[in-house]
Amino acid sequence: MKENKGTKRNPWAWVPTLYYAEGIPYIIVMTVSVIMYKRMGISNTDIALYTSWLYLPWVIKPLWSPIVDILKTKRFWIISMELLIGAGLAGVALTIPVSNFFQYTLMFFWLLAFSSATHDIAADGFYMIGLSENQQAYFVGIRSTFYRLAMITGQGLLIILAGYFESTTGLPTVDITVYSSPDAVEQSINIDSLSFAPLEGELRIITKPTKLEINTANTSQPEVDSILNMVKEWNGANGFTEYTKPKTIINSAGVRESNAKQLSSFELFIKNTFGVEQKIKSTSGVGNVALLYFHLSGKPADDEEIVINFGSSSGDKSIALIEGTRFTFNSSNWNKPALSVIQLDTKLKRASSALFEARAGNIKLSWVITISILTGLFFLFFVYHKFILPYSPQDKPAIVTSDKSVMKEFIDTFVIFFKRKHIGVILGFLLIYRLGESQLVKLASPFLLDAKEVGGLGLTTGEVGLVYGTVGILALTIGGLLGGFVASRSGLKYWLWWMLIAINLPNTVYIYLSYALPESFFLINLCVAVEQFGYGFGFTAYMLYMIYISQGDHKTAHFAITTAFMALGMMIPGMISGWLQELIGYQHFFVWVIIATIPAFIITRYIPLDADFGLKKENE
Repeated sequence: MKENKGTKRNPWAWVPTLYYAEGIPYIIVMTVSVIMYKRMGISNTDIALYTSWLYLPWVIKPLWSPIVDILKTKRFWIISMELLIGAGLAGVALTIPVSNFFQYTLMFFWLLAFSSATHDIAADGFYMIGLSENQQAYFVGIRSTFYRLAMITGQGLLIILAGYFESTTGLPTVDITVYSSPDAVEQSINIDSLSFAPLEGELRIITKPTKLEINTANTSQPEVDSILNMVKEWNGANGFTEYTKPKTIINSAGVRESNAKQLSSFELFIKNTFGVEQKIKSTSGVGNVALLYFHLSGKPADDEEIVINFGSSSGDKSIALIEGTRFTFNSSNWNKPALSVIQLDTKLKRASSALFEARAGNIKLSWVITISILTGLFFLFFVYHKFILPYSPQDKPAIVTSDKSVMKEFIDTFVIFFKRKHIGVILGFLLIYRLGESQLVKLASPFLLDAKEVGGLGLTTGEVGLVYGTVGILALTIGGLLGGFVASRSGLKYWLWWMLIAINLPNTVYIYLSYALPESFFLINLCVAVEQFGYGFGFTAYMLYMIYISQGDHKTAHFAITTAFMALGMMIPGMISGWLQELIGYQHFFVWVIIATIPAFIITRYIPLDADFGLKKENE
């Protein structure tokens, strides 16, 4: 009999691994997927929209949590879900190389999301029935620690690992110096006449011209527009980038639009009114431009894709890359030129220089390897927990006396919650307390990864793993621990406003980063650490308030309902965040994030809260 074997097991043997396994798939779905899709060239609009939809399983989790109680044991659900999570990860790894990878990987991420949400329900329930009250209190810190370690693994070490595979499966980085000179000869290139034969030696990036000089004399805007459209069309036609030919070059506001036909009148209004201000055309002309082109020294394998990310590294910021930041090479286009456009500032009339670099890697292969490692890890969790999780005598399916009584109890749980006094204000608080943060979190990693030419910081995948997934998570954890400590000393009401400020005000560091675009890696780490520390400290108030409003006879079910609204508050704003950012740019988007925090300050004024909630009692 199962009940007679393994009913007692040292909690140290399964509590840490159970909560480590609980944290990883959530981080994979919510954060790692964003970075993976960004590295594969998916737009911020699509990334934010579709990965925000992945919050849905956590939003509707209370609706199917009774099924976990009624059908089978929680041990069964834990083991089954870990097997499904492993299968979902395997599906992601297998579909990354296919042509429609975005749709297929999203399908498997949905499987991961539902499996992870179900695993959460079963794991939390098993924790409460598998341990005594004293053990539950003792291990609450242990489970939180290992959940945080899962966040560091997924958001930090895993991203660093993917970055390592990108660099080791790629080609050597190439540095290109671009010079401005009043005496430079005007460039003349006939692209159609360019053809390249294979070169001896290891596969590498070839750039031409090897020394690019741009004359400081101004040119005309129509000439620049013509070159830009030619470059976009060429790169798109040869499979280096995706390109949709615009209906018009100049929109009604006099601003150049490369995708005007895709924008509605409402979107054009937002872009032209709130977007980054376009420079007024000078009557004396605009800065001169020149072309830089890339190709490979030889033919890659038939199933291999090599992505080149091109951007500025250092030097005079008056020499800017305005087109051609990312190219995909394969066996069919390796010997054709991929084009970039460099432009001088109109005020630059002297000799100067700027350093650019081209980084290459097999991005899809690096993510296949990384996700495959995770797949193996979850099959190990499945096997380990199958043998190690105890068979608790209390872990039995809930006794169902009649369908009517179960359904009535289920409905009453919701009715009691929504009949609560001030429920409108309470739900409003749950939905908008993180209104700014819910939009920021979807674009933070893309901002760090995007090239400086499009408003990002131009970090590598590995650097983002270190900044956001390691330094950031450590700061988040410290902030959370400090928040819990001070709340227990003086109560939630005393610290509520300070925590509200802490979760919102540090978001201003992204405004600074987007305008300054600093090159100091230490400074970037410091800014992200400040924001994440504030988030950890301020989120304490949110979690404590969820506990406060869940008090009563149905506290477990009511807390599950509050977590659903927490997820909904992240899902809906996150869905539109990428669309908005691409319309108004990173700089104005981060300003908007700060503006979006105002409703939280307004509604917090009206929420019900006992003054002594959270205070440590004398007998505790």
